[in-house]
Amino acid sequence: MALPTSRRDRVIGGNWKMNLELDAALRLAGDLRGKLGSQRGARLLVFPPFPYLFPVLAKLRDSAFEVGAQDVHAKASGAFTSGVSASMVRSLGCTSVLVGHSERRSVFGDTDAIVADKLRAVLGEGLFPVFCIGETLAERQAGRTFDVLARQLTVLEAHAPAALARLVIAYEPVWAIGTGVTATPAQAQEVHAQIRGWVAGHLSAEFAARVPIQYGGSVNGDNAAALLAGPDIDGALVGGASLDVMAFSKIVLAAARP
Repeated sequence: MALPTSRRDRVIGGNWKMNLELDAALRLAGDLRGKLGSQRGARLLVFPPFPYLFPVLAKLRDSAFEVGAQDVHAKASGAFTSGVSASMVRSLGCTSVLVGHSERRSVFGDTDAIVADKLRAVLGEGLFPVFCIGETLAERQAGRTFDVLARQLTVLEAHAPAALARLVIAYEPVWAIGTGVTATPAQAQEVHAQIRGWVAGHLSAEFAARVPIQYGGSVNGDNAAALLAGPDIDGALVGGASLDVMAFSKIVLAAARP
């Protein structure tokens, strides 16, 4: 049974990944501000590439948008060439960080232990993590979806619910990211309900009732409303469609609660 939704934020995030050059990134930020800058029906997040964090923050200042980083290094400082720490992105004015995105896990080799260290670093700087979990196609076909998700969620047990007060969970089935294949609304809702049940059982029922859980994986302006109708689906983490102002706007408007 779905837990009450009345206290849960709707959260829409746009992950720009490794896309755009600076001029295009600033145009996109300006267009988003013009179209959605005063929208208050959902929390709006964008995650530009690292080089664009400061100019995009400046472009979106005093708007409805929060700006976050796509990743951070687990260490606070040191001889880590190319590394970017949580304190660095906080000092820019970022509020959030993607932690454990499937592309970090599969392409860059972030293990559960590395994800746990990054989560600790993000929380330690007062940033809120968008904590990403998801199964591969092979894992889904083998009937292991929830075993995989439960393993990935285990890192949350190291933190008290109070420390995770601003946590957002993003369920992104790996087989649906960038493929054009989307989980059906029923499939997405089933997994979101299982995730919320895990949180209730391992952290607290009160926390589970208020933690937002986003869906991610080929979300677009045409399928967003059906996906977001699920009682345990509290928003979307959007990839390619977040680079299209009109498509992203449709997703945001679909998320607005009365």
